[in-house]
Amino acid sequence: MIRIHNTLTQQKEEFKPIEPGKVRMYVCGMTVYDYCHLGHARVLVAFDVITRYLRHRGYDVHYVRNITDIDDKILRRADENGEVYTDLTERMIAAMHEDEARLGVLSPTEEPRATAYIDEIIAMIHKLVSSGHAYAADNGDVYFAVESYKDYGKLSKKKLDDLVAGARVDVQEAKRSPADFALWKAAKPGEVSWESPWGDGRPGWHIECSAMSNCCLGETFDIHGGGPDLLFPHHENEIAQSECANGHTFVNTWMHAGAIRVNKEKMSKSLGNFFTIREILEKYPPEIVRYFLVSSHYRSQVDYSEESLAEAGRTLTKLYHALRGVIPAKDVAETEHDKRFEEVMDDDFNTAGAIAVLHAVANEINQHRREGKGEQARQAAAVLVRLGGVLGLLQQDPEAFFQADTGGELTAEDIEAMILARAEARKAKNFAEGDRIRDELAEKGIILDDSREGTTWRRG
Repeated sequence: MIRIHNTLTQQKEEFKPIEPGKVRMYVCGMTVYDYCHLGHARVLVAFDVITRYLRHRGYDVHYVRNITDIDDKILRRADENGEVYTDLTERMIAAMHEDEARLGVLSPTEEPRATAYIDEIIAMIHKLVSSGHAYAADNGDVYFAVESYKDYGKLSKKKLDDLVAGARVDVQEAKRSPADFALWKAAKPGEVSWESPWGDGRPGWHIECSAMSNCCLGETFDIHGGGPDLLFPHHENEIAQSECANGHTFVNTWMHAGAIRVNKEKMSKSLGNFFTIREILEKYPPEIVRYFLVSSHYRSQVDYSEESLAEAGRTLTKLYHALRGVIPAKDVAETEHDKRFEEVMDDDFNTAGAIAVLHAVANEINQHRREGKGEQARQAAAVLVRLGGVLGLLQQDPEAFFQADTGGELTAEDIEAMILARAEARKAKNFAEGDRIRDELAEKGIILDDSREGTTWRRG
């Protein structure tokens, strides 16, 4: 039995999909005006693991992650760059796909783009206007009337009266209430736009996700997820407009990933502690970054620092060390480790507990090797690779992991040449030269491991 913490009820609940054996899940994706940052990586990896695990447990998962490809930020950035907005979005989408692939994030089942659903968005807005839940303002915008939805605030636990009292309204806005939000924005001169019953314009951000999820997954679906900053107002507004348009429950289970902090401060551009995924991957191998993100529970707050990445590298290295030189057996039956892994993951996808299981299996491999039990070591290695794969880890050949180029001074070819020179020096009994080469490699972060079979190396 899988139990999931539902943000709506603020408690763990037994997961019961609407259709037995099938899961319909929607996760808010990127607004593609810039490169993806570490917070995006947190969400991408968290819901990738959730998808992988649900499939591991036998569910047919229909995973939809949208792309917001029309937005104020996109238009502003394109204008700053002096380019057509579609050129900007296509470039950023390609970069996003590169980043997620490097992090081992599987592609979603569907990846709808807002601009491909303009007709569906207009149709949903029309339903809201016709039913009195939205109105066309004098300035050409269309707003959702928040006071028409009695349950507004049920996800965020915010009270409408408090929101109205604390709202700041631009004098140019034509809202009836400060809490109302835009469904359709009238086009400014020269701005990209689409025709609508209310005049040329473009959709508001919130309505895009309601329309896309409705088209891809139906009027009610199982799971809706996203980052912590989306809970309010984005997800709150999605609920209001979707339930008013369709007349019934929008989503059964709401999930939100935890925030990223950098050196114990909130990550932000103003503080100068803002990192893109590709900046981080210039310094650290992708699997180490993924391990760092997976090793904390998806709902927990994660503190990013140089030391935390270094520690992730050290602990992931221990797992690969256990696999080094061991060929995993094939078709190994389920073990107690499998059962324990599922037990902790069934408890709201507790990846920290799952990582502990991986290390227990690695310790077992090492014990079998010390005792000369080669076949038992191979069987345990198969379990480690199998369970690691559910988390998107440990799928590389160990040597490839240890020798991954992280932008250091020496290439793999340089290192192999120095190891060959060391072997020739030792063969000629010039041990001083052999030691010098070993020390030089060590100074540059290259560790040599000598055995009867020869010398292997890894980046330290």
